[in-house]
Amino acid sequence: MIKESPLNSSPPPHPKLPQFKLRFPRFKLYPRLKPHLPKLVVIVLSLIGITLYFGAQKFLGDRQFSNLSSAYQQLTASLNQSHTTMADLQQQLDLLKSRDEYRINQDLEAELVNIRETYQQTVDVYEDLLNLKDQTKNTLTLDQNFAQILTLLANRNYAAAAAKLKTLQEDIDKQQTAAAAAFQIPASVAPNNSAPSSGYQRQRVTTPVGEFLVDIIAADLGSTRVIVDTAADSDCGNDCPVFSLGDYVARNGAFAGVNGSYFCPASYPSCAGKTNSFDLLVMNKNKTYFNSDNNVYSTNPAVIFGDGWVRFVAHAQEWGRDTGVDGVLSNYPLLVSGGNNVFAGDSDPKKGSRAGRSFVASRGSTVYIGVVYNSTVDEAGAALTTLGMEYAMNLDSGGSTALWSGGYKAGPGRNIPNAILFVGK
Repeated sequence: MIKESPLNSSPPPHPKLPQFKLRFPRFKLYPRLKPHLPKLVVIVLSLIGITLYFGAQKFLGDRQFSNLSSAYQQLTASLNQSHTTMADLQQQLDLLKSRDEYRINQDLEAELVNIRETYQQTVDVYEDLLNLKDQTKNTLTLDQNFAQILTLLANRNYAAAAAKLKTLQEDIDKQQTAAAAAFQIPASVAPNNSAPSSGYQRQRVTTPVGEFLVDIIAADLGSTRVIVDTAADSDCGNDCPVFSLGDYVARNGAFAGVNGSYFCPASYPSCAGKTNSFDLLVMNKNKTYFNSDNNVYSTNPAVIFGDGWVRFVAHAQEWGRDTGVDGVLSNYPLLVSGGNNVFAGDSDPKKGSRAGRSFVASRGSTVYIGVVYNSTVDEAGAALTTLGMEYAMNLDSGGSTALWSGGYKAGPGRNIPNAILFVGK
């Protein structure tokens, strides 16, 4: 059994350890160095600091140089890549220009230009061919040549079509000249340079520029109302209604009439989208003004028919929109003013070609309508001046020419959108 020690008993003492004394070596300085010890410490510390500084600088400098060198290499690589990319793009562009698509686009653009030019040339020639048919029916060869041109166009042979169109235009011009030269005033028509005082008369008028056959109808304003009738009831821009001159005469109970203003015939390809429309100022028998807005500043002449009077103005803008008159019609050119021939021709080849020229004229209180045959527009002015007209204005002509007095004296021509009519009071 183990005995327990009492609580207040002390532990046995530790054994004593041997004691040691540390001894550091002593450095003996020479007596002469003792005064300079602080300076030496400073110099040593400075050398250590300088060594550490330049060491660090060299270390950091090497790292910065390395970084800059790396950045330069990256920049050089990027520039080289850019030059390579630009060279590739230029090569691709050169390749694109040489590829079929680029050339095809250029060819298509050239083809479109040819189509536009040749189409316009074709339209002009076709409309001249239509006008020639109003002078002569001997156009079979020309019709066949035109059909060949259409075949060339269908095959996209624009160069050959253009060449044939030029030849066909020359042939049409020659035939028009031949038809005009072949026109003969019937021997039964006697020379007469005096206009009738009333009614219809056919006469040979001798002027300084040649002899002309003239059909003319006179009406005194004391017993006649002059009206303008239209097929449409108001402004019309396309696919407009048209009537024959005989229809206008019949529906108004008129005893005479003549075709009116220029318009765009449905037979003309250039009139697509505006067929049978006219854009000149007109006031019809119902007091409706046509094309009023686009004729506010019109410089085209006009004739105004009132109750017992008639007035010609050089510019339609001189006339307002008075509805107290019987009719208003604008066309061009003005042929005679104050008894003088005021139209000497212009650059329009159609006015310079020979055809039947419809007109409206006046002298005193008498109004005249009629046709001067086989004449240019300026020659028609010369004939009317010779007949003693004080004022006269050209009307539509060619295939639209129509004159009525108890029946057709000229025409009937194509259907027309408006007409000037003589109605008894």
